[in-house]
Amino acid sequence: MQGNYQQQYQSFIHDPGEFWLTQAKRIPWFKAPQHAYTQDNDGLYHWYADSQLNSCYLALDQHVAAGFGEQTALIYDSPVTDSKCTYSYLQLQQEVAKFAGVMQSLGVVKGDRVVIYMPMIPQAVIGMLACARLGAIHSVVFGGFAAHELAVRIDDAKPKLILSASCGVEVNSVIAYKPLIDNAKKLAEHKVAHSIIYQRKHSTAKLNATDIDWEQAMQTAEPADVVPVAGDHPLYILYTSGTTGTPKGVIRENAGHAVAMHYSMETVYGMQPGEVFWAASDIGWVVGHSYIVYAPLMFRCTTVLYEGKPVRTPDASAFWRVVEEYQVNALFSAPTAFRAIKKEDPTAEGFKKYDTTSLKRLFLAGERLDPATYAWLTEHTQLPVLDHWWQTETGWAIACNPIGIEQLNTKPGSATVPTPGFDVQILNVDGSQCAANEQGAVVIKLPLPPGCLPTIWQNTKRYKAGYLSEYPGYYLTGDGGYLDDDGYLFIMGRTDDVINVAGHRLSTGEMEEIVAAHPAVAECAVFGVNDSLKGQLPMAMIVLKNDFIGNPTDVEQQLILAVRNQIGAIACLKNIVSVERLPKTRSGKILRKNLRQLIDGDELQIPSTIDDASIFNEISQQLNDR
Repeated sequence: MQGNYQQQYQSFIHDPGEFWLTQAKRIPWFKAPQHAYTQDNDGLYHWYADSQLNSCYLALDQHVAAGFGEQTALIYDSPVTDSKCTYSYLQLQQEVAKFAGVMQSLGVVKGDRVVIYMPMIPQAVIGMLACARLGAIHSVVFGGFAAHELAVRIDDAKPKLILSASCGVEVNSVIAYKPLIDNAKKLAEHKVAHSIIYQRKHSTAKLNATDIDWEQAMQTAEPADVVPVAGDHPLYILYTSGTTGTPKGVIRENAGHAVAMHYSMETVYGMQPGEVFWAASDIGWVVGHSYIVYAPLMFRCTTVLYEGKPVRTPDASAFWRVVEEYQVNALFSAPTAFRAIKKEDPTAEGFKKYDTTSLKRLFLAGERLDPATYAWLTEHTQLPVLDHWWQTETGWAIACNPIGIEQLNTKPGSATVPTPGFDVQILNVDGSQCAANEQGAVVIKLPLPPGCLPTIWQNTKRYKAGYLSEYPGYYLTGDGGYLDDDGYLFIMGRTDDVINVAGHRLSTGEMEEIVAAHPAVAECAVFGVNDSLKGQLPMAMIVLKNDFIGNPTDVEQQLILAVRNQIGAIACLKNIVSVERLPKTRSGKILRKNLRQLIDGDELQIPSTIDDASIFNEISQQLNDR
């Protein structure tokens, strides 16, 4: 595999520092970096620490100054509230500067933390950018999180302010946020001075003495100027979902993040300034931070903020309607969103209703893109369907099809190749290199590139123990996989998804591929359960498509045979159960670990990010009825 990608990747491997100093020229600095990276006293890496910049300036002010103030920066589309609006770069810059003035008047200064607990509305984006403008560190917590989870994050981040709205609006319900915030404040040891509440008409909140009405405060606000910050100054803290104890606060530093975001918009997504980019995610997740807010705006694209679902708002054609209406050029979502669309609209009739000719590519990440979903999307959209793999910790794609450099052939099941900046290697348990096509632990040689976490918020010991200790000199991704003969990376699932059946190590991801390929299966999960004879055995739960007509037992028998034929009798997949739906996080990741706990009779350690915890009762009932 030779070409522009290979040349750029080898340039990075040869001299990572020089490679990233060259990429740093992409953005306007207040003080340009002279050094690529430095190491602190703990041996941790920081990018462009000697520079000065401001991320809000990069996202807004620079474009207004360059004459692009009238370009649309943000499109808000909310089918759940039947409302829409747009902001130009100038309008967004003015709103952000005024709201930064509101926070400044309340004593917020560089280095202070601000918790943002909001639905998918423009004020959430304004709050994030206003924090960046002041050099305050924002921590976005998914709107509607339980009070206990919010309290835990308040105690860890110790914010000066909470920004919120009166409510979140779901498909069939309205969730009042203020009671959750009030309860969280009571539970938290750290005392927050003020909450600024944006009142929504669907449910207004009763404010108390420490609460401030967002709109009223904006009426008298004086706009705040941008505050220059050092390159290694934190931009935000984003907590990864934890089941118990202190959550992990992933830190993102300003300079490395800005360079990585700009580089990735071109390299990973093939975008041009002025085009329309839509990441169908939520600002509570890393995808929303990176590709709803910062990257598209820094690259001078128009970004779409969508308050809705892929289905039921109003139907499975919702995504395609948005594409047509706003002439979206690239759409990025999770495989689970498209599986939901496929389940409700197996023949893609909704896609045919709209003119989607503006759409150049589909990008999928957040969980493994199964070949069945890849094939369905490719067949019905006739678009390039590009899988890419990244983590909350990295903030952008570890592996991708680098279309901004060179569009490579795709291989179903592969995220294609390591992105320049990520020295991806596959290691055995003893730390030796795996051969091509040999599965092992997926690791990244240090230093991680710009934009990745330098550490965990106020917990370097935990960062080192969780990510750096197992293979010294490498970052442990926690995923297993392999590189094939062409250097394509295949992620087979979390390393704890490898099960041991009578001494044989088997990948549940490989079995899941086979199960998902059945034409009647909309989505599935394969996981290991305890067995007194063989240690572990695989079990599958499947959700059948809406248009399936027949006996689920027949499908289960066909799947048992398919796994036996393709992997062998050793796979022992004999326990397959058809269920109505699978437990997922709100970002769409299937909770295989919790399914394993449910079947094994262990205590359910349900993550705070779960979409609907009642599903475990449903599944238990379905299992009892069998």
